[in-house]
Amino acid sequence: MAQEEGGSLSEMRARVGASHRITDLVQKLHFYDHWAPDYDQDVAALQYRAPHLAVDCLTQALPGPPQAVLILDVACGTGLVAAELQARGFLQLHGVDGSPGMLEQARARGLYQRLSLCTLGQEPLPSPEGTYDAVLMVGALSDGQVPCSAIPELLRVTKPGGLVCLTTRTNPSNLRYKEALEATLDKLEEAREWERLVAWPVDRWELATTKLEVVPGTSDGDGFISGIVYLYRKREVAQAEGVRPSAQPLIGL
Repeated sequence: MAQEEGGSLSEMRARVGASHRITDLVQKLHFYDHWAPDYDQDVAALQYRAPHLAVDCLTQALPGPPQAVLILDVACGTGLVAAELQARGFLQLHGVDGSPGMLEQARARGLYQRLSLCTLGQEPLPSPEGTYDAVLMVGALSDGQVPCSAIPELLRVTKPGGLVCLTTRTNPSNLRYKEALEATLDKLEEAREWERLVAWPVDRWELATTKLEVVPGTSDGDGFISGIVYLYRKREVAQAEGVRPSAQPLIGL
């Protein structure tokens, strides 16, 4: 039995590791289409925590009753983020993803009011400017998925004063992308498009798929890779024009 469980975990690590190594978008989406039916069980076995962590971070900063908040889940996959949001009372959920197979799984959950096929970075999001109270993108910021150049599109569909929550891995194979991502995030802040509320490094992101990815100080057998959660608030028009807004407390973790 132990061998069967070990073999199963080994296979799951291999699949997740393969997804990390694909840097061509077309190949990546094709991979996700085929992976979709097994995706949830695989990432659960690897103790993938990003959806839970991101939703925790976002919902602590959202004012008002959750039923009134309209949220866009970008690169929604099978709907793991929606499940976390629904458990906290957030019910107005829209999702977009570039994989038809993933969207099929998300639709089966029945948690989204609207789901759309959209490959961010190649086409705009299918929503007008200033639509959402909050926008999340969890797990799609890496090579071969959503390019850093697409980040302003998330801001476009966010309401002034709304929140944008992003995650990325900080394991060795993703560090070059993370550096480019942070340069993009910083430029938008310097341009007064948004303000950073949280940058939350997390050591136990998911189980590592290879020894080379393990966080220093943990054992190879149960070693985790690291990640980070970012939370930004889109600036109000008055803030962008240099007018001091009324004070609002920042909510920490």
